[in-house]
Amino acid sequence: MNVSDQHTDRESEAKTPGRTGLLLSICVCHLLHDGLADVLYVLLPVWQTAFETSRSQLGLLITFYFIALAALQVPTGILAERTGERSLLIVGTIVAGLGFVFMGLPGGPPVLAVMLVVAGLGSSVQHPLGSTLVARAYGPESRRIAIGTYNFAGDLGKMLFPVLGGLALASVSWETVTTGFGILTIFSAGVFLVVLRRLHIGGAPEKSDEETVPDDNQPRGIHDRRRFIALSIIAVFDTITRYGLLTLLPFLLIEQGRSPSAVGLALGLLFGGGAAGKFLCGVSAQRLGVLPTVWITEIVTGGGILALLVIPDQLTLVLLPIIGAALNGTSSVLYGSVADYVAPEQQSRAFGIFYTVVIASGAASPVACGVLSDLVSLDVALVSVAVVALLAIPMSLQLKPSTTVLKTPELPM
Repeated sequence: MNVSDQHTDRESEAKTPGRTGLLLSICVCHLLHDGLADVLYVLLPVWQTAFETSRSQLGLLITFYFIALAALQVPTGILAERTGERSLLIVGTIVAGLGFVFMGLPGGPPVLAVMLVVAGLGSSVQHPLGSTLVARAYGPESRRIAIGTYNFAGDLGKMLFPVLGGLALASVSWETVTTGFGILTIFSAGVFLVVLRRLHIGGAPEKSDEETVPDDNQPRGIHDRRRFIALSIIAVFDTITRYGLLTLLPFLLIEQGRSPSAVGLALGLLFGGGAAGKFLCGVSAQRLGVLPTVWITEIVTGGGILALLVIPDQLTLVLLPIIGAALNGTSSVLYGSVADYVAPEQQSRAFGIFYTVVIASGAASPVACGVLSDLVSLDVALVSVAVVALLAIPMSLQLKPSTTVLKTPELPM
């Protein structure tokens, strides 16, 4: 069996009837892991009261989680090339669940910090492996719609879990809440294992006893590095825009005289539009193409942020879902395009690199935007965020053509 045959075997999942079951399973997994990440924000005020800590100390606790979340993205992608995605995805989900189960152990903030690191390390496997499984199963003809659906599921988790956590905190202790989420996660890992095994998806790559001969006609590694780098830079611009707006928007709404509950409603409208945008933009990228979709979403995002500064205050809530759809929708297009520039057997590694860049820029953006707003003004900071969004448009010209021509020079990763 030569290398091209092995590539065909790994991509054969795209033709199997079980790919719908795979997408459903990976969507639930994405919903679960993203939900666990965002429920932490609901717990912050409770932890501040329980441990009598400052806000900066609480911010440091969350930083531990997100550093751990980014740490294993690339190593996980590389390891998956040898072990397959399934085992790593299951083990990571179990580890994330254990981190939540043991968050309530005696010991105060130090123990909590350790468990947040454990949970973050466990969840770090989900994005590169889940994206790889979906992209491989659906192939070039429909993977952007599938990736859009996958991202939509993650946003549902971001909305659902904080609501469930907040309702639970009204009746039980935070330790019970985290333990409950942890048990749910571990149980879900068992379900994922059964489903993926039955679908024969994500197992270790088959090895042939025959010596494999490289096929010069097949792309290897990241075979179009220029476009992959351009795609990653666009993702950085997009992520800085998203987290920058999320950081500054509450302060803009407060300046408009809105109450904290109204701020919560506004953010809910933004997130709701974002969830819809992730699915719709995946469809748009598949139907219209990558470049037109990116141009539309970034123009709407940048223009919408600028409009927030000049429109009457009563129209803000009307505009936010539209901004949210464009703000979050771009990511579906970008994630679905990663596989265009990478050989099938090394997609996990490439997704790991891509998500590491995204998470790192997401961690830096709130700090940078907060400092800029303090040093200059809130309006200037928001204008800067809008400009960053629009910078993605000229950078996207580097992606032409939107799908990679396989006759370009091939470089190993």
